[in-house]
Amino acid sequence: MTTIAVDAMGGDIGLDVTVPAAAAFLRQHPETRLILTGDEARLDAALSAHADVRPRITLVHAAQVVEMDESPQNALKNKKQSSMRLAIEQVKSGAAQAAVSAGNTGALMATARFVLKTLPGIDRPAIAKFLPAANGHLTLVLDLGANTDCTPEQLFQFAVMGSELFGALHPERGGARVGLLNIGTEAIKGTEAVRETFALLQNSRLNFIGNIEGNEIFGGAVDVVVADGFVGNIVLKTIEGAVKFIGGEIKAEFNRSPLTKLGGIAALPALKGFKQRLDPRRFNGAIFLGLRGIVVKSHGGTDATGFAYALEEALHEAKADSLNKIQAGIARRLNETAATEAAA
Repeated sequence: MTTIAVDAMGGDIGLDVTVPAAAAFLRQHPETRLILTGDEARLDAALSAHADVRPRITLVHAAQVVEMDESPQNALKNKKQSSMRLAIEQVKSGAAQAAVSAGNTGALMATARFVLKTLPGIDRPAIAKFLPAANGHLTLVLDLGANTDCTPEQLFQFAVMGSELFGALHPERGGARVGLLNIGTEAIKGTEAVRETFALLQNSRLNFIGNIEGNEIFGGAVDVVVADGFVGNIVLKTIEGAVKFIGGEIKAEFNRSPLTKLGGIAALPALKGFKQRLDPRRFNGAIFLGLRGIVVKSHGGTDATGFAYALEEALHEAKADSLNKIQAGIARRLNETAATEAAA
């Protein structure tokens, strides 16, 4: 039985989102258990409406909460009994196979890195997320904001981690196609760090398909997209804004006149399908790669449906044994690179 630890107090809304999401998730997955960390009295009260799944929930009392605007340093130093930290400690102790939080991203990364430590051969953890692409394909993009300034060696490590994660979750697809996000496809394009990363990837045994531009992320021709956290975060926020803008424009266009409203009614089934496929809640749950444990970050402002999808992501990773596969893959890839450099 898989157990997931949940920071029940984290996020913009907290218990009103995490508890209903936890209950819905348990009803969908009878083979799972949850450990909820937070104010025990409040959790007990919130769980009274979910008696059917209560036996599969363990409560761990947390006397503190990390605020959404709190500095990572303060969270580390002064919030050792926070719901966030206690959820991560469940993973370290082995009581849970993964942890999920909608809390402060910086504090979560800092706390997870401090408690769990990084995998051998990895300098910095990265934030990774699967994004929808053409023909039902999912593309893994990293780093999405953990590291704004990266060395070529760190970007290469991101590529290795992304490739191994994709392979662990989708073994049927073979070697993950890795692309380096750049302003052009030519090897001479980009910053010095990006050009050096290109050379590292080209000389590796990864399935490196070369530089890709931003408009290729959704084409389905690449499985893993690598960028530093500064670029990656801008890409993610731009995508979120574009989806929101397009949805609003479509709605406004159909409401423009009685005739277009009738057209909207006729197109309603297709529009509902379109909305469902691009619903950001379905892709909620970013993965902290490079840690000695599975940690999934939910969007802080998501609702219960979105948070349940973040729990799904954590379960998917835990059941796929992704952490052990990533660790073994990292060791293999870095040894291959060292051997290649030595031979050269």
